Amino acid sequence: MALSAVAQEVPVVTLGALDKITAKLKTINVVRNETVKFGTLEITMRNCRSNPPEETPESVAFLEITDLGHMGEPVRVFSGWMFASSPAISPLEHAVYDVWVTDCRMVDPSASSDNE
Repeated sequence: MALSAVAQEVPVVTLGALDKITAKLKTINVVRNETVKFGTLEITMRNCRSNPPEETPESVAFLEITDLGHMGEPVRVFSGWMFASSPAISPLEHAVYDVWVTDCRMVDPSASSDNE
């Protein structure tokens, strides 16, 4: 679970997202400092780091997740680091949604591989 001292900053995080009610699973690519929506959540990635290929595989991302809800004020439901290798260390605790980091990489977010 350790991030190498030579970990590289990467501009895109790939997330897995699950709507527990509909069982809808989606793969989401988020560019640094941009916000994407999943259900009632807004997800912003502030930083993503990944070990170089010669090191133990690890990706870690700093995410801010806000639940817009169906009425009322938006509520910040998560702000912190998520580890791809150990999602239980710092999980999103939400009744309807699960979100986890799968990878940090250099990809074109418009080439999204959404799983409907």
